[in-house]
Amino acid sequence: MPRLARLRLPRSLGAKLVLILTGVGLLGAAALTLLLATVITPNFNRLERDAVAAHVRRTQAVVADLAAKVESAVRDYGDWNSSWDYMAAPSAAFEQESFSTLAMVNLDVNGMAYVRPDRLVVIARWIDVAREADVPPMRAALVGAIRRLDFEKTLHGRSSAGFYLRLGDSLAAVGIARVRRSDGSGTPRGYVLMARTLTAAQLSTLLQLQASLAAPADDVTVTPAPSRTRIAVPIPGADGHAVASAAYAIPRDLSTLGKRMLVLAVLASSLLLAVVLLVLRRMITRTVLRPLHRVERHMGVVRNSGDLGLLTEAPRDDEIGSLVTSFNSMLRQLKDLREQLEVQSFTLGRSESAVAVMHNVRNALNPVTTVLSQGMDRAPVDRVTIDRALAELSDPALPPERRAKLTAFLAAAFDAIERERTDRSAQLGIGREALRHVLEIIGEQQEAAHERPALGTCDISDIVAQNATIARYSGENSIAFSFPSRPCWVRANRVILSQVIGNLFANAAEAIAATGRGGGSIAVSVQPSGDQVEIVIRDDGEGFDAAVAPTLFQRGFSTRAHKSGGLGLHWCANSMQAMEGTLELKSNGKGRGARAVLTLGAAATASAENLAA
Repeated sequence: MPRLARLRLPRSLGAKLVLILTGVGLLGAAALTLLLATVITPNFNRLERDAVAAHVRRTQAVVADLAAKVESAVRDYGDWNSSWDYMAAPSAAFEQESFSTLAMVNLDVNGMAYVRPDRLVVIARWIDVAREADVPPMRAALVGAIRRLDFEKTLHGRSSAGFYLRLGDSLAAVGIARVRRSDGSGTPRGYVLMARTLTAAQLSTLLQLQASLAAPADDVTVTPAPSRTRIAVPIPGADGHAVASAAYAIPRDLSTLGKRMLVLAVLASSLLLAVVLLVLRRMITRTVLRPLHRVERHMGVVRNSGDLGLLTEAPRDDEIGSLVTSFNSMLRQLKDLREQLEVQSFTLGRSESAVAVMHNVRNALNPVTTVLSQGMDRAPVDRVTIDRALAELSDPALPPERRAKLTAFLAAAFDAIERERTDRSAQLGIGREALRHVLEIIGEQQEAAHERPALGTCDISDIVAQNATIARYSGENSIAFSFPSRPCWVRANRVILSQVIGNLFANAAEAIAATGRGGGSIAVSVQPSGDQVEIVIRDDGEGFDAAVAPTLFQRGFSTRAHKSGGLGLHWCANSMQAMEGTLELKSNGKGRGARAVLTLGAAATASAENLAA
């Protein structure tokens, strides 16, 4: 188990693929080496054996050809009437004419002899062909060899024969023939013999390689060495046994070439396998590992920053492309859910804010309600009773007791009226303070409504792409959209900016529909410039006159007569201003399309901001 743990594959997919490819490459190299060794080496060894056999055959042919030439020359002298007559009666004239040095030079032989049937030498000569001079020692050696030679046994019943003889330290090709008439008739009167010296230099010239005359061997011997092969070919004598050997060495070019070819083939195949493995590794890294790493990095950015920007990859038809498509679909769904959550949160927040405002207003109006309720519940002083008391007091005949009571009643009534007036003034003051508080609450809410929205980092390209998708299918006209796919980050409120872009796309689509063509195009360009980003939305719709450009953002203004309201552009301009940006509308004239130019502050990527934070 510990050994298996040590041999466990690495966790990284790239390391596993590299390990697998390396193992496959090593096995392939070993198998290829074995295959080449079983094919190349035996074939080149066979070629080398064939070359050695060819050298042996060529050497045997050279040796046999030289003996055959001497035999052919001696046969001409044997079947010759002059030789027939000479053997019957030797004469000096024949010797001077046919046995002269010039004749031997023309015959290219070194030695000649006429021998009687009883081996008695009639005449014998040996010359040095190069110097055309007699060589007595060699002549003596030739005579000694003739006396030891059994002519009949050598001829085997034939008229002539060729073989090799050792003459001292020299080797000679010898030819013998029976002396007969020119027509081959008559009883042979003896033998004629010719000899031609064979030296190592002559043998080398004939074989066209460096050769030597070695000790005799009855069989061909081949002795291979690391770089050269030693060959010895027997040179047959009169009895068929070798009298010497033609020895030479030939380079082992074919086997050496085979070994070199094997080494080169193994190296080339190994190099080819290495290149193939390297290319496969690069292709796997490029087509599989790098896209997976990009997906992993993008998932890390999404996890760390919360930004749901799409993964930009070149379109692919394989599993990686399907993975990227599924991943981007998931991000789109998450982004849509986030935006829906933001909208719901915004709506909920607005509702909660409205409820809170209404609660505060209600609490502030409670004092006013109380004041009004108390005022309505309080019984007013009876005016008729007061007037009646005053009328009685004006009567001079009124008794003093009655006058005193009426006077006391009126005094109490006037005190009650004064107290009521004082209380009402205090309550009205309280109600006025409560109403002022209500107005302050409403004013604070209005100020909060006009505050700038919270800004964040947004990908304008992604917002444009989403709204383009919605606008493309929102009407009956066919609209072609073109927009950049590369992310560009700006400082804005994502929800509000998406609403602005969607409103501008809707206006552009309506302008295209107004042309009556049934279709058109909207092109969006995003151009960073310093610390700002300029977004231009172009359409080929009906356009507008340059004279109406200053009034486009006024509340209630619309370029189309059949519409009323004109709140969209007014709201868009205010929203852009609230996000510290601008909005302009431009056109080259009626029927020549329009351009909406938005400027926003540039921002770093979400991941960079997250790292900075």
